[in-house]
Amino acid sequence: MTTDIQRAITDDQRRRAKLIWDYHQMGHELRPADAAIGLGSHDLGVPAFCAELYRAGLFPTLVFSGGPNPTRPGRFPRGEAVHFREHALALGVPDEAVLLEPKARNTGQNITFSRDALAAAGVDVKTVLLVAMPYMERRAFATARKLWPEVEVICASASLEFDDYLKTIGDEKLVVDQLVGDLQRVIEYPELGFAIEQDVPEDVHAAYESLISDGFDSRLLTI
Repeated sequence: MTTDIQRAITDDQRRRAKLIWDYHQMGHELRPADAAIGLGSHDLGVPAFCAELYRAGLFPTLVFSGGPNPTRPGRFPRGEAVHFREHALALGVPDEAVLLEPKARNTGQNITFSRDALAAAGVDVKTVLLVAMPYMERRAFATARKLWPEVEVICASASLEFDDYLKTIGDEKLVVDQLVGDLQRVIEYPELGFAIEQDVPEDVHAAYESLISDGFDSRLLTI
């Protein structure tokens, strides 16, 4: 029996959530960068994709950034960056190519602390590749453009269809909550000085408001 916390979503909720899913992805063309940042998250898709891109020769230096995950604190007890690094090394990324940033607790700190780690390592960055979960691309882009405006930002995530991601995570409500929460941040953070403004299409905004009305609100911030 499905619990309330792990309940399935309806077909209409799925349709509206997919509008937001598609909006969150930037659609950037992958190309070589001076460095990559693997942004902390609750699953190992990010370090796995980072390892794939490293093996493809897209960057020479990789930073994993993130402390304990606030959504699933027991998932990576030693911090996201530590576990991500270990996963990437197991997938063939050499130790000397990886920098560790284990303190960040939000996306702004991911960017700022990773920038500082790269500078301390003497890596000259003019183009940075941000590797995130699919629904985090736009927020990561807007944050990096605000906090690191002098570099060119390319966003990337593992190529996953929305339905496949739902199956991978195994908790449809949690995924939709996260989509809605990230869109709230995209909308609200520019006024707080955390990110640059992003245009939100009318149908995406309507989907966002209706999903909040349906109770997909566990990842919303009180602003």
